[in-house]
Formats: sequence, C-alpha cells, structure tokens
Amino acid sequence: MAQDSSPDRPRPLREIVADVKGWVERLGSVWVSGQVIAINRKTGAIHFLTLRDSSAEVSVSLTCPTAVLDAAGPLREGMAVVALIKPAVWLGSGRLSFDCRDLRPVGQGRLLAQLEQLKRRLQAEGLFDPARKRPLPFLPRRIGLITAQGSAAERDVLVNVARRWPAARLEVRHALMQGPSCAQQVGHWLRQLDSDPSVDLIVIARGGGSVEDLLPFSDETLVRLVAAAGTPVVSAIGHESDTPVLDLVADLRASTPTDAAKRIVPEATAELAGLTGARRRLRLALTSRIEAAAAELAGLRSRPVLRHPLGGYASLAIQLDQNRARLRQAIAHHTDQASLDVKHLLTQVRALSPQATLGRGYAILVGADGRAIARTGQVRPGQAVTAHLSDGTLDLVAATRSSEGEP
Repeated sequence: MAQDSSPDRPRPLREIVADVKGWVERLGSVWVSGQVIAINRKTGAIHFLTLRDSSAEVSVSLTCPTAVLDAAGPLREGMAVVALIKPAVWLGSGRLSFDCRDLRPVGQGRLLAQLEQLKRRLQAEGLFDPARKRPLPFLPRRIGLITAQGSAAERDVLVNVARRWPAARLEVRHALMQGPSCAQQVGHWLRQLDSDPSVDLIVIARGGGSVEDLLPFSDETLVRLVAAAGTPVVSAIGHESDTPVLDLVADLRASTPTDAAKRIVPEATAELAGLTGARRRLRLALTSRIEAAAAELAGLRSRPVLRHPLGGYASLAIQLDQNRARLRQAIAHHTDQASLDVKHLLTQVRALSPQATLGRGYAILVGADGRAIARTGQVRPGQAVTAHLSDGTLDLVAATRSSEGEP
C-alpha cells in the first residue's frame, strides 16, 4: 500500500486509517493478563481502566462496560486480572483502543473478590449489624481459647491474661490455624466450648499471615457458626491490617492476640487502684456528710428554743395568769351586776307581794274551800272563814253581812 503512494499521488488519510482499522480488528478478541493500575469510573455506561503488563513497562487503556466491571466484583488498583479484549481503531481520531469484553481477578485478586461477595451477602443478612453483637462479661468465669499449639498467639494470650488477671481460668483447645482442615477443626472446638455453660467467653487467636493463610477464617460455615454461637466470641486473627470475615461477625474484633488479652479481662492493679480511689472518695463523701450534719445540728442547738426549751412556756404562763386574772375580773363584774339585778327584782317582788300588804294591816279572808273571799256575797252567816294576817291566821265565823255603805 505504501508503494502505491507518492508525493504526487498521496492517498487520502481516511483510507489509511480505514486500512489500519481493518487490519487491527482482524486480530479479534484475545485473553490477556495484567495488573490494574488505574480505575476511572464514569457516570455513563462506559468506564476506563489502565492495564499494565506484569513484567514490562507496557500499559494500555481499556474501555469497560458497566455490566462487565460489576461482574468482576470489587476491583482495586494493583489487583492481577485476566481480560478478554478486542483492539479497535477510531476512524475519527485514528486512536487505538481496547474494548474489554470480560474481566476476571486472578490470584489474590480473585480471592479478595470472592471474599467481598461473601461479605456483601452476609451483610445483607444482617450478620454484621452492631445491634446483634453482645457485650463481653466484665470478669468471665472461664475463657475458651482456640489457637495453634505452641504458637506465638497462644503464648501472647496466656501470658498477658495471667499478667493482667492472675486468677483467670482458660480452657485451651488446639487446632490447625491454616490449611484445608483449619475451618473444620476451629468449628469443632467452637461448638464444644459454646455448649459448656461454664465458659463465658471464646477467643479465636492466630498471629497474622497472608491472604491465603487467613482464608479459612472467611469460610462461610465457620463464620455462620460464630454468628450463631450463644457465647460471646472474640476474633484475634492476624494483625491490624488483616480483616477476615470472622472479624466482622465476631462480637469483638481484637487487632492482635495481645490486644485480645487486654480486652477480655481487666487489669488487676488498675482495678485495685480504682477500688482504692473509690474507697477514698466514699470516705471523703461520708466524712463531708457527717461534718455537714454535725454543723447543722450545732446550728439547731444554738437556737434559743433549744438552748432554753422552757423559755417559751414562761411567757405562756404569764399570758395564762393575765388571762386568768381578766377572767376572774369579768366573772366578778358579771356576778356583782347579777346580784344588783336580783336585789332590784327582789325589792319589786316584795313590794308587790301579798305579805307586804298584810304587813300594812290588811288581811286575806279564805273560805273553807281555800278560795279568797273578795265580796260579801261569797259568805253566808255562820260560815267559817279564815283570816290570814301578817303574823298568822284567825278562824272566824261570819255573823251578818252587809253591802258597801251598810252598818
């Protein structure tokens, strides 16, 4: 094609770009391996990835549809992948691009993607919900420990628990902490310790490792056993940067086995210091309360009514004597007034009394029937009559009678 052109007979650029496009696209789709070094997600349906060769400084830009990118699982920069790509040339710009038809993580990337999918499924079921995590007992009666025999993790837990709380009792169960049998053995001891009513807490401890080493602690069966356990479970797997799925469902995640020992039992010296301080504060509070009560009592005792309890009665006795004197005066006054009234009435009665009339020389004549005789017509001659005088009575016999004016 290049021989058919010359300065006098140049070929149109569009034809050359079209020829290149046809030649490139005849390559078809091909699977390639590489490392994702950049992810540029767009709001539309097409996203852009930068893929670099694992051994050489060669990198290309991939266009990746949303469906392909989502199907690959959670991708992170630095992950190894295999991609089904098809080279293409844009007619408008002559730019070479690679369309990604399929994308799959490999190696650790594949493991991480699978773990991420498991995490999303378990999270949707609510197994990571903080509300379902149980608080650890302040001072467990017996602590179950699942770890590798003679491992640094076992030593770290035992030494630090004994240092912090010497009276702590541990039930240690040894299991393989990596490999195909790890999840099965850990699950077996977990069920046994969980069924023991004397065990208040279970610790699963391992001293870190690679993603592959820690993969058994993301086993779905083991994770669900931990979530269903009736005893609080502490996960002490790996180091600060390691996060197997077991960490997310456990009631407490400890960054290291040493950290787990610090968090499952209190420190005896610190608790003793706290108890001493509490006693001191209680003693000060009681002393302060007693002193305040004593001051209040002294204030009450200093009041006049308490210093001289009968002082008030003396004033009341004076008032009582005064009231008694006024009462006597009032009674005497009313008695004297009543005596005068009685004397006046007695004088009046005496003045009007028949006895007073008799004293002036008058007499009262009474017939035999006891009735007073006021007229002569009431007496017959020879009738007996009684005359009442001032000093006695006279029995009389009526001789004759005469009307007023007759002798």
